[in-house]
Amino acid sequence: QVQLVESGGGLVQAGDSLRLPCAASGRTFSTYRMGWFRQAPGKEREFVAAMTWMSGTTYYRDSVKGRFTITKENGKNMVHLQMNNLQPEDTAVYYCTVDTRGFGDRTRPSSYSSWGQGTQVTVSS
Repeated sequence: QVQLVESGGGLVQAGDSLRLPCAASGRTFSTYRMGWFRQAPGKEREFVAAMTWMSGTTYYRDSVKGRFTITKENGKNMVHLQMNNLQPEDTAVYYCTVDTRGFGDRTRPSSYSSWGQGTQVTVSS
């Protein structure tokens, strides 16, 4: 089992930036992919970004391409989501997650096995 802890959320204005760190502990050697999802009130949890751990290949949902960047800290079990030019539609609880199997659809929550508690990001217009 992998434990995940996110932080870095907050209230910002449109156009501002935030950086969300996620620290992983436990059976991190089994990590195939780490990702970020978000969930707005009344909506389903949606894919934001993911990184294949060994290769560093990254994937993004279309609406955040060019604004969000997922990175990892070499030597540490940490991943970050840098969010620039935030917009009100980015308002949601953001969750860090890990996939230890590697054969599911990276955009589906069911492909991931462990989740953090989430961190609130609110963007005012």
